[in-house]
Amino acid sequence: MTISTPYNGMPAGYVAENAWRKSSHSNSQGNCVELAALPDGSVAVRNSRFPHGPALVYTRAEISALLAGAKDGEFDDLG
Repeated sequence: MTISTPYNGMPAGYVAENAWRKSSHSNSQGNCVELAALPDGSVAVRNSRFPHGPALVYTRAEISALLAGAKDGEFDDLG
C-alpha cells in the first residue's frame, strides 16, 4: 500500500521497502535510524527495530539543517 500524501506518524510500511536507507555506521544488531526520500520531496524517518511502525516526515530543509548540525558536531554530546 502506498499513500498519496505523507504525514507524521504514517505507517512506515506505506513506503516502499527498497526506498529505506541506513548509515553504514549502524550496528549489526539493527538498532538504527533509516531514511527514505518520498515522492513529494520530503524525507521519512523510521526506527529499524520497528519497520512497520510510525514514520516521521520532514521537509528537505529540516533534514538539511539536521545534517549540517551533525557535520558541525552540534550533537556530539548525544552519542
